[in-house]
Amino acid sequence: MPTAEAILETRGLTMDFRGFRALHDADLRVQEGTLHAIIGPNGAGKTTLFNLLSGLLSPTRGRILFAGQDITGHPPHRIARLGIARSFQITSVFPHLTLLDNVRLALQAGTRHGYAFWRSDRILDQFTDEAMQILASVGLDRQAGRSAAALPYGQKRALEIGLTLALRPRLLLLDEPTAGLSLEDVTRILEPIRQVARNRTVVLVEHNMGVVAALSQRITVLTRGRVLAEGTYAELRTRRDVIEAYLGGAA
Repeated sequence: MPTAEAILETRGLTMDFRGFRALHDADLRVQEGTLHAIIGPNGAGKTTLFNLLSGLLSPTRGRILFAGQDITGHPPHRIARLGIARSFQITSVFPHLTLLDNVRLALQAGTRHGYAFWRSDRILDQFTDEAMQILASVGLDRQAGRSAAALPYGQKRALEIGLTLALRPRLLLLDEPTAGLSLEDVTRILEPIRQVARNRTVVLVEHNMGVVAALSQRITVLTRGRVLAEGTYAELRTRRDVIEAYLGGAA
């Protein structure tokens, strides 16, 4: 049985695609309240792992446990209800609505009202305080009245994280949140991610090693579908096998 500290575990997780093994006997253990990064070169199995954790794929073999419960093969909607959310999986971003209305609608969608535009303002108003707290957590509260379409790309990524938070997740899967961002935007999104991670567990897939070093408490290194190593950034950055597999190329 998993210890009380482990909110997420995988045991012997394996995924085959028509004879190609994308993930092989992957054992992962994520402690509750940590920001745990998953790194590795292209083709290492990071996306496959995230697709398994979020229910988009069912493994060939192995188990996934969340808070001690076996969730192997559960569909995405059931996993989301249990408290796992994956960033950028919410595509219902309404560009011509304000940031506040986007988040209020996302919060409303989690209730019996759903995305019901014809509901009265009174129903939406009940989500205003929580929506403003979410916008504050990703650094967008001062722009609550701004149209989502007017946001620069980096702030749109922050808004997408905010919409994911509307699912009230206990565990947040952040899938390459800095992909496509300029150096300036990368710097700006670090603090929102730190804020988001203060009161929940975050598993982060990220190529930018500066971001990984700045944010993560633990790191798992994947290569060719296998777990190569796990540890802190300080521990892993000096390991020759890790350097050869990933860090050297990134540097």
